[in-house]
Amino acid sequence: MADLKLPVLNKVLLSGRLTRDPDLRYTPAGKAVANFSVASSKRYKDASGEWNELTTFVDIVTWADLAERCGEFLRKGRAVLLEGSLQSRSWETETGQKRSKLEIRAYRVQFLDKVAPEETKEHGEPEEKSEEKIEKEEENLPF
Repeated sequence: MADLKLPVLNKVLLSGRLTRDPDLRYTPAGKAVANFSVASSKRYKDASGEWNELTTFVDIVTWADLAERCGEFLRKGRAVLLEGSLQSRSWETETGQKRSKLEIRAYRVQFLDKVAPEETKEHGEPEEKSEEKIEKEEENLPF
């Protein structure tokens, strides 16, 4: 049994909606890191034939350019499809308690919602468009 070599495989594909806005921070070296959480739901029928929903909440971490894009464009409630790997980390609290966490380190995040550029501003609220602005946009339509 000691000669058994396992293949190295650590890959996660997950879709869901953000449960909170991404928390974008920078390391002392200036590298961007964004943390957010995704709720992924599964519908199933129980033994009595009733439909139920099981929701799993997963913590996500992204780094570098991807972290900056997530911090800029994602908001609570937006749908994403992400690809990454599981990673665990552990630390000790100020009171000396040992903590550990299992999270997904995403290296690809696909934004699934179609969002107008004005909706990406703070809090994700779209700005009011004036009649003049709407007419200008309609003039630029290719048909």
